[in-house]
Amino acid sequence: MNAHADYHDFLKAKVRIAPALGFEVAAEDVNPLLKPMTRAIVPWACRGGRRALFLRFGLHKTSTQLEVIRQCLIHAGGHGLIVVPLGVRHEFFLEVEARHPDIRLKFIRSAAEMEAPNEPGSRQVVIHLTNYETIRDGKLDPLLFTAASLDEAACLRGFGGTKTFREFMATFAGDDRKVGRKHAGVRYRFVATAVPDPNEFIELLAYAAFLGVMDVGEAKTRFFKRDSEHADKLTLHPHKEEEFWLWVSSWALFVQKPSDLGFSDDGYDLPPLDIRWHEIPSDHTAAGEEKDGQLRLLANSAHGVSEAAREKRLSLEGRIAKMMAIRAEEPEAHRLIWHDLETERAAIERAAPEVISVWGSLDLDERERRVIGFARGEFAELATKPMINGAGCNFQQHCAWGIYLGIGFKFHDFIQSVFRIQRFGQTRAVRLDLIYTEAEREMRRTLERRWRQFDEQAQRMSAIIRRFGLAEQAAVAGALGRSMGVVRQEARGEGYLIVHNDTVEETRTMQADSVDLIVTSIPFSTQYEYTPSFNDFGHTDDDAHFWAQMDFLTPELLRILKPGRTAIIHVKDRIVPGGINGLGFQTVNPFSDDCIAHFRKHGFAFMARVTIATDVVRENAGSYRLGWTEQCKDGTRHGRGLPEYVLEFRKPPSDRSNGYADVPVMKEKPPCFADHLDQPDKAAPVGEEVRLVPFDRRLRPVPGPGFSRARWQIDAHGVWRSSGDRPLLPDELRALARGDQKAIYRGWKAFSLSQAYDHATHVEFCEVLDAEGKLPPEFMLAPPHVEHPAIRTDVARMRTLNMLQQRKGREMHLCPLQFDIVERAIEDFSMPGETVFDPFGGIMTVPYCALRMGRKAIGVELNPDYWRDGVAYAQAAAAGGSGPTLFDYLSAAGSEAAE
Repeated sequence: MNAHADYHDFLKAKVRIAPALGFEVAAEDVNPLLKPMTRAIVPWACRGGRRALFLRFGLHKTSTQLEVIRQCLIHAGGHGLIVVPLGVRHEFFLEVEARHPDIRLKFIRSAAEMEAPNEPGSRQVVIHLTNYETIRDGKLDPLLFTAASLDEAACLRGFGGTKTFREFMATFAGDDRKVGRKHAGVRYRFVATAVPDPNEFIELLAYAAFLGVMDVGEAKTRFFKRDSEHADKLTLHPHKEEEFWLWVSSWALFVQKPSDLGFSDDGYDLPPLDIRWHEIPSDHTAAGEEKDGQLRLLANSAHGVSEAAREKRLSLEGRIAKMMAIRAEEPEAHRLIWHDLETERAAIERAAPEVISVWGSLDLDERERRVIGFARGEFAELATKPMINGAGCNFQQHCAWGIYLGIGFKFHDFIQSVFRIQRFGQTRAVRLDLIYTEAEREMRRTLERRWRQFDEQAQRMSAIIRRFGLAEQAAVAGALGRSMGVVRQEARGEGYLIVHNDTVEETRTMQADSVDLIVTSIPFSTQYEYTPSFNDFGHTDDDAHFWAQMDFLTPELLRILKPGRTAIIHVKDRIVPGGINGLGFQTVNPFSDDCIAHFRKHGFAFMARVTIATDVVRENAGSYRLGWTEQCKDGTRHGRGLPEYVLEFRKPPSDRSNGYADVPVMKEKPPCFADHLDQPDKAAPVGEEVRLVPFDRRLRPVPGPGFSRARWQIDAHGVWRSSGDRPLLPDELRALARGDQKAIYRGWKAFSLSQAYDHATHVEFCEVLDAEGKLPPEFMLAPPHVEHPAIRTDVARMRTLNMLQQRKGREMHLCPLQFDIVERAIEDFSMPGETVFDPFGGIMTVPYCALRMGRKAIGVELNPDYWRDGVAYAQAAAAGGSGPTLFDYLSAAGSEAAE
């Protein structure tokens, strides 16, 4: 069944591709002296207005940028700018001299040196060049320019951690996070680099942000998994790969060779690589020790940064000796000697004084003079670092040999340096000698693995380019649009209906007033995406977009819910990173408050908010927002743990004179002991047969069955309980701290619920645990326990259907809902035999619990894998099989302590 047209239009509008912000260029207006491939790329880039040109070395990246900027100036006039690395500007002057008679270049370091602006329509243009350092240091304002291109834009790959990225985002892109100011930025802007690392997703996202295609935070949410252990680690969702690379292809052009665009590869054959690895012995007597003081048997640079630095320091003499032996094979040959450290440069100069070196603090003009001199063959050997000359320089004319004095983990710098000499136009086989130590074997394996991945991803991008060519937005949008819609499937059984469908479409088909209770965990806005389908509620741009899609569902939930009955919505507030909110520190997005406002807008009455405590230690592992170290640095930016909430909403009853539901949820009071009616305070004699009668307020109630007065008091009371003020004695603390984790957790819980809470005692107990080595950094062993009807600290966070998913080796749900939450909601707000509905069923935790508790269940899920697993759980629950016993609270040692 198709959704209504309004909803379908909303879904179609979700397809995101890079907007076209440029202008049309006729093929005959492009410089005829350029290569055919270049003449095809220029109109595509100009049409987009903000595009990335990822052209492999030797594929005329310089010519392409020059012509694109020329066309921008012909169209709009004004000033044009190309920002280049040090030592590269001469390449542009040579290119202009050879193929661009309509361009005059001028290198500048300040606005005072700029030429007069170009007039629109003029075929002859002036384009300015400058270095990155000039922009980074604020000597030239990019906003003076109509069009700008960043040559070797890999400088942006440092993202927010580098001054260059922050400065370029604030100026070119108009996003100054430091002062919280945004403006339009440079009208036409381009990035160009030969080696964007497809494995470094953050680099691609940085380019997209610079071009104004998509914010980094939005792209992270849209395409990547959240890593609870490492907040900045990006792992592409398997089901999002196709969409991600199609999206990239709408604003970036990856070209490995001309045939990717349908042109001839004649003359574009890369020279072969002759890779020679040289392993030298390590000094294992300096292997170091583990954190616990245990000495290591073998040196291994993979243990960490300090170990890698120690290995570099200790092996320097041996690596220099190996370098000298390699040089001796052909003393007169031209070659590059790549190194990373200043101590290595000094050692090279001592061992081989004839080698010319460049380094970071060397005068910029002198550095450029030496680099150009080597490129022209004026001297035979240049010692430099990949971070200085790994990008932009062409050394292939006189050099085909590179010696690496050491290897490291910075793959991008390494591969850039390789392509300084292995590029189209190189006439000889390229020799690479890589020196490493025995302790750096893992480093070598990592380098080789990333090299393979680099080649694989490059081929992937070439395949996309070959598939779509210089795709128009409509072509890419059409391909992405195929991931919209769903073929409905259902599974029915005794008391349940489990449906695979878009929940809006499905809910619209349900009868009015047909559901007794709604229990669900709605998607947390853009935080997660569960499927590759644009029907997914997580597949939204921001909170406003998410609630706009909920606007199609929530009125239907109100319609199908019986009058006077309840909807239980599980939510959690969200953290907004400082880089996203522009404040420089993390803040809280009150998602739960937005949820309340949304449901009230659609006619639900808000009844209550129940707080579910979470583990702040585990939460901190994902964001470091709550960190002990951060608190010590500055307590003012320190946050608090975010609890989860159960929000209780009610559909107004038909008869509003008394407020009762049309079908009330009635609870039977407990039976009473019938004996001794005339003496109600007297217990029945031991041994006598006990006779029970229906509840009578004059008689003693039977403990256990029915909805007792005691249960009502605990459920309804809103006051924190308290008892005598007696802190634990130090000896008692230490005695408890000597137990295992399970005993510690249970002992602390028993104590905290039997004594008045004392903050100093709580801190003292945890400090004793830490002193005893019993305070784990991964989870909270002694959390605050509270007996309060609106605060639940006893939710067993491991009691979810994900336990069984994990045991079966199946995909775990992104946001599993705990049994405790569901069971309490069903018990409080429904009666046996009634129907419980979950519009976001996931792996069907709600139907599973409802069936086990004697209710009927309906669940809807968009993810087909979740749906299939959920059907199996519903079948097991309906059959009363033994499977559910796997989900009882874990009693193995440590399992309870973990929460």
